[in-house]
Amino acid sequence: MVTGMYERELRGVLSGDEEMLASLTKTCSDEERADYYSIIDIPFMVVRAGGSLGIDLIAIRGEVSFPIEVKSSKKSVVYFSDEERLTEQAEAMIEMCTMSGVIPLYAFRLKGERGDKWRIFTLDIKGLNKKQRVLNKRLPHIQTTTHGNYKMDWHEGMPLHRFIAYLNHLMG
Repeated sequence: MVTGMYERELRGVLSGDEEMLASLTKTCSDEERADYYSIIDIPFMVVRAGGSLGIDLIAIRGEVSFPIEVKSSKKSVVYFSDEERLTEQAEAMIEMCTMSGVIPLYAFRLKGERGDKWRIFTLDIKGLNKKQRVLNKRLPHIQTTTHGNYKMDWHEGMPLHRFIAYLNHLMG
């Protein structure tokens, strides 16, 4: 489901790599492109997290940091119940982020899509500070099915360009 290529793509975008931004925004609208390029002014420091804890990248910028799990699919909905490991990772992510007071992000890349291909999601985390609570409430949450399984519907996520613009507004 995830390839290193998409991790590198997201890492490049969040760290303000102009070549990556140019490549990714070829089919974006002018508004989407402008929001993406605004990351150059205040980029994230992004490192690969490695390991099987359900964290692919860690992005740090000023007073915010995000553990990020990257998912990609040709299908617009990812059901975590399809792979037991995904549910275990999500539950471990909730536990780790609650203990450390950080907001987890899931970045979902829809293959074959034009325009902004990325969508951002989070999980419900308790014990966050005021700014983090505002951001956690604003971001779309990974949903649960009627059977209690996690699912991500790409169409319900926050486009990455909007996430970048919102963070720039919120964090200054």
